[in-house]
Amino acid sequence: MIDRRTMIATMASAAALPFAARSAQAQAAMSRMTAYGFSFQSLKGGDIRLADYAGKPLLVVNTASLCGFTPQYAGLQEIWTQFRERGLTVIGVPSNDFGAQEPGGASDIAQTAEHTYHVTFPITVKTSVKGPNAHPFYKWAAAERPADVPGWNFHKYLVGRDGYLADVFSSRVEPADTRVITAISRTLA
Repeated sequence: MIDRRTMIATMASAAALPFAARSAQAQAAMSRMTAYGFSFQSLKGGDIRLADYAGKPLLVVNTASLCGFTPQYAGLQEIWTQFRERGLTVIGVPSNDFGAQEPGGASDIAQTAEHTYHVTFPITVKTSVKGPNAHPFYKWAAAERPADVPGWNFHKYLVGRDGYLADVFSSRVEPADTRVITAISRTLA
């Protein structure tokens, strides 16, 4: 025969189990990683800590100096100039992953971005954006949006103020495209 204390303890633990499971799920959702948890090495030295931009939208773009889309640097600079005072940061992430179109080192990347296209937004060192050696930000983005991973250079991830991906644009979508401008404007609202 079960005594009264054992019966009450059993019922209490059974009742608490679903709550504990729900609580753990809620905690996991609340502690889910955001873009602000990542850093990149800056082309100019030091780190580009995305946490420094917490609460502000980011446009993270994998770039390349010898790509047919390289002129998009000019459009990215226009977006940076137009929206930076409202809080948007554009970050260029040079990558040699697609067609070996970023073969040079830091000075070559700087020559293209800063001297040819007059880019003033932050640029990282050459970084892998796909495969097992991809930068952790790109692994996170691929897990968040598996159907929207970079297929080529100048793939654009728009991170909202909450640190989660707000939108994704393929290489073929120009930075000045209405869809990009509208999405950026929404994240700044």
